Amino acid sequence: MPTVSSRGDAMRGLAVFISDIRNCKSKEAESKRINKELANIRSKFKGDKTLDGYSKKKYVCKLLFIFLLGHDIDFGHMEAVNLLSSNKYTEKQIGYLFISVLVSSNSDLMKLIIQNIKNDISSPKPVHVNLALHCIANIGSAEMSEAFGQEVPKLLVSAHASESVKQSAALCLLRLIRTLPDAMTYAEWASRVIHLLNDQHMGVVTSAASLIHTLSQLSPGDYKGCVSLAVSRLSRIVTSTYTDLQDYTYYFVPAPWLSVKLLRLLQCYPVPEEPAVRGRLVECLETILNKCQEPPKSKKVQHSNSKNAVLFEAINLIIHIDSEPNLLVRACNQLGQFLQHRETNLRYLALESMCLLAGSEFSADAVKKHRETVINALKTERDVSVRQRAVDLLYAMCDKTNSEEIVAEMLTYLKKADYAIREEMVLKVAILSEKYASDYTWYVDTILQLIRVAGDYVSEEVWHRVIQIVINRDDAQGYAAKTVFENLQAPACHENMVKVGGYILGEFGNLIAGDERSSPLVQFNLLHSKFHLCTPSTRALLLSTYIKFINLFPEIKQTIQNVLQNDNQLRNADVELQQRALEYSQLSSITSQDVLATVLEEMPPFPERESSILAKLKKKKPASVQAIEKEEEKMKKSPPSIENHVEVPKEVPANTNSVDLLGLSTPPATPQQSTNSLLVDVFGSVDQPVAPKPESNISNMFTPDAGEDSPSEGAVANVDSFDDVLTLPANLGEIPLSETGGTVDPDAAQFLFKNSGVLFENNLIQVGVKCEFKEQYGRVGLFFGNKTGNQLQNFSASVSMGADLQGKVNIAPQKEAPTQIDGGAQVQHFVNLECITFFSGSPNLQLRYQHASTPQQVTLKLPVIMNKFMEGTDMPAADFFNRWKQLGQPVQETQKIFQANHPIDTEAAKTKLTGFGMSALINVDPNPDNLVGSGIVKTKTSQIGCLLRLEPNKQAKMYRLTVRSSVGEVAALLCTMLEEHF
Repeated sequence: MPTVSSRGDAMRGLAVFISDIRNCKSKEAESKRINKELANIRSKFKGDKTLDGYSKKKYVCKLLFIFLLGHDIDFGHMEAVNLLSSNKYTEKQIGYLFISVLVSSNSDLMKLIIQNIKNDISSPKPVHVNLALHCIANIGSAEMSEAFGQEVPKLLVSAHASESVKQSAALCLLRLIRTLPDAMTYAEWASRVIHLLNDQHMGVVTSAASLIHTLSQLSPGDYKGCVSLAVSRLSRIVTSTYTDLQDYTYYFVPAPWLSVKLLRLLQCYPVPEEPAVRGRLVECLETILNKCQEPPKSKKVQHSNSKNAVLFEAINLIIHIDSEPNLLVRACNQLGQFLQHRETNLRYLALESMCLLAGSEFSADAVKKHRETVINALKTERDVSVRQRAVDLLYAMCDKTNSEEIVAEMLTYLKKADYAIREEMVLKVAILSEKYASDYTWYVDTILQLIRVAGDYVSEEVWHRVIQIVINRDDAQGYAAKTVFENLQAPACHENMVKVGGYILGEFGNLIAGDERSSPLVQFNLLHSKFHLCTPSTRALLLSTYIKFINLFPEIKQTIQNVLQNDNQLRNADVELQQRALEYSQLSSITSQDVLATVLEEMPPFPERESSILAKLKKKKPASVQAIEKEEEKMKKSPPSIENHVEVPKEVPANTNSVDLLGLSTPPATPQQSTNSLLVDVFGSVDQPVAPKPESNISNMFTPDAGEDSPSEGAVANVDSFDDVLTLPANLGEIPLSETGGTVDPDAAQFLFKNSGVLFENNLIQVGVKCEFKEQYGRVGLFFGNKTGNQLQNFSASVSMGADLQGKVNIAPQKEAPTQIDGGAQVQHFVNLECITFFSGSPNLQLRYQHASTPQQVTLKLPVIMNKFMEGTDMPAADFFNRWKQLGQPVQETQKIFQANHPIDTEAAKTKLTGFGMSALINVDPNPDNLVGSGIVKTKTSQIGCLLRLEPNKQAKMYRLTVRSSVGEVAALLCTMLEEHF
C-alpha cells in the first residue's frame, strides 16, 4: 500500500492507521478502530466539500485497506472516480486501484469511469495510458470489451506508442478477447500484430506472443503468417551463433518464457511446408535437445527448471509435428532419462509426455523399451499422481506383444491402487483385455478376476460387455459358464459376479449340466443362495435366470415354481420383483412347453457398435490419454485381425423371440459408425437403426423398467391375429421424455434404417415410436409424452391413409387412444398393420388436443415404409447371378449414378444395407469393393424378390446403384429411397 504522496512526504494518517490496526490485541478492538475511522472518513466526504486531491487519495487508501481486511465498503466510490481526473500520477493511480478492486462491472458509475478511461487512453503521457489499460484489463467486463475493443488495437500497432504502452495494450487486448471474442475484429490489423514478434523489446514480444497464440486459435487463417516469424525468432534465441535477447538470460537460459510461448504458438499450425522454414525449425529443436545433454551451468534449481520448461515444450512441438522420426526417438530417449530422476515433477512430466509419444508410429517402439522402468515406477513410486501417469503410459504402450504382461501388472497394482483411480483402471483393463485378446478364455478370466479384485468399481458397461462377448463367441460359452460357476462357489462373492453368473448360467448353464458337480439343481441352489444378499435389481435378474432354467432344465421346474410362488416373492414390497415373480409363475404354469421354449429361447448374437466403455473412459481420462486416439485411428485403417474381432452374424435369425435378461439387446450401429471398431457398445438408444428382423422381447416384464402402471398388458395370453404372427409385446416400454425443447423433423425418411426414435417434439408434447415388423405384418407403438405440468385435454390420435395407400395397407388400432394426458405423464397407443401389396408413401398420424384451453393440431408421417416389409435372404454367388440374369428385362431394372453424399466406406454401406432390410452377400461380387444384397418384399398378395448391386468409384467419389426386381416399380422405389443415403 503506497504511503508516500507526490510531494514526497508520507501520508502520515494512513501510516498511523495501519500501525493502530496492527497493534490491536483483539478482533473487537480492530473493529472498533475501523468503525471510528469509517465514521471520520464519512464525515470528511460529506461535510467538507473542499478536500484536495491529497486528502481524497489518503482517505481512499484507507477505505481500500479496510476492504482488504474483509470489511464491506459502501461509500467513497465517487471520490475514487474523481481522482481519475487528477493530473497527478499517484492520485490517478490510487483512483484506478480502488476502481479495479471495489467497483463492480454493473455499477452505475461505470459510464463515468469509461469516459475517464477514454480521456487517459488519448493522453500523451504513457504512464496515464498504462494506468487506463491496466484498469480495462482488471475489470475485463463485456461492457469494457464493447467500449475499447476497437481502441486498444490502435495503441498496439501505433508507430508512436512506447514499448510499455504496446506491452500493456497487448495484454489488455488479450483479456478483452477472452471476455468477448465476438466483439473483436481480427483480420484488419493481423499483419501488423504479427510483426510484433520481431520487436526488440522483451516485454513487447513476450506479450505479443501470448496475444497471437490466442488469435491464432480464433482466426487461424488470418495469422498463419506468424509461423515463419516465430521460427525465425526462436532460431535467433536458441542458436548460439545469434545474440538475440542474450541480455535476457535467466540462470544461463536465454529468454525461457519467450521460447516456451513461441513453441506453443507453433503448435497451433501444421508443420511449415517451406523447406527453409521447416529446416530451421528442425534445427532449433535439435539444438534444444542437444543443450539438454550438456552439463548444467548452475546447480540452482531455477536453471534446471527453466531449461526443462523449454525442453518439454519442444517435445510437445515434436509430437505435434509427428513427421520427424529422428526427433521423436531422441525425445523419447531424453524422457527415458527422466523416468528415474530424483525430482518427482520431472518423473511426472516425463511419463505424461511419453504417453503422447506412444501414439506416434515413429516413437512407439522406443517408448516400449522403457516398459520395465514404468512397471517398476508403478510398484515403487510414492506419489499417487506419478503412479496414475504410469498407468496411463502402460495403457498407451500396450499392444499384442505385451498385452498379457501389462494387464497382469495392472491387475496386481489394482489390489492396492488408490481409490480415486480404481474405476479408471478397471475401464482400461477391460478395454485392453478385449482389444488384444487372442484367446477369449483369457479375456473371460481377466474380467472375472477384475470383478473379484475391484468389484465395487466395475461399472455396468464392463460386465455387460463380457456377457455380450460370451454370447457372440460360441467357443467361449462353455468355458465362461464353467469359470463363472467356479467363481460363484467362493464364500464371499461380489454382486457383479452374481449378475454375470446369473446371465451366463441362464443362457449356457446347459453346457456344464452334464457334470454332477454342476448339475441343474446345483446351479440353481448356488444362485439362489446369493439371492437374499443382493439388491432388488440383481434379484430381478436372478428371477429371469430362474425362468430360463425352467426351459433349460424341465426336471427342476417344480423347485423353481415353489420359489416363484413363495409368499416372500408374491407379496414382495418391491413392485418389480412382485410382478416378475407373478408373471413368471403364470408363464411357467399356463403355457405349453413349445411356447415356453420359443419365449425363452437363447439370446441371439449382439450387433457390433462403438464401445461405451471407451466413451466412459474418455470422460474420466487425463489429457495424456488423448494421444492414444491417433494410434487407434491408424489401427482402424489397417485390416483387423481375426482373433481380435468379435464375430457378428451377417443376419439376425428370424426367430428371435427370446428373453433378454438385462434388456441388453440393441440394434446395429448407425451407418455413420465404423464397424471395424473392436469395441462394441452394449447399450442402444431409441434413435439407433434396427435390423430388419426384429429382436422381439416377448414382454417388458423381463426388463427392470417395464411399465408398472399396466402390468396386465404384459401377459402372453389373449393375443390377436397380428400378435400370433409377430409374437410382439403388448407393452413396448416407455420412451424417456426429452428435457429439450427442440423440434424433431417429423419426416418418416429419418426412419429408413431404424425402427424407433422420437418422431416429433415441441415444448408441449413428445411423440416417440417403436415399430416391429415380420413378413407382411407390423405393429407401431406410439408414445405420447406431456412435457408440461398441465393436463392435455380432448386428446385424440387418428391414423389415415392417402389415396396412394388405399387398399394397399390395412391399419387397425388395438384400442382408442386415451382422451387426456396428465402433466409429465406418458401414454401408449398401438396400431397393427398388414401390407396387402407394394406401396409408396406413408400413413398420416393426426394429433388433436387442448392445452390451456387452446386447441392444438399436429400432422405427422408414420415411419411405415415399403422396405420395412422386406426380409433379407442369403444365397450363394451362382444363385445370385442366375437370378440377376433372369431379372434382366429393362422394365425390371433401375440404375442410378450419383455423387457420394458420405465418405465411401464399404463396411458402413454394408451396415446401411442390412438396416434397410436386405442381406449383404459376402464373396459374391468379384470386386471386393462392390456390395451386393438380396431381399424379399413380403405382402399379402405376393412376394417380390429384389437384388441390389452398389459399385463405388473412390477416385471420382461416385456410386452406381443398380436394383432389379420382379416388379419394376419396386426396383425404382427402392433405388430412389437409397440414393440419398450413400
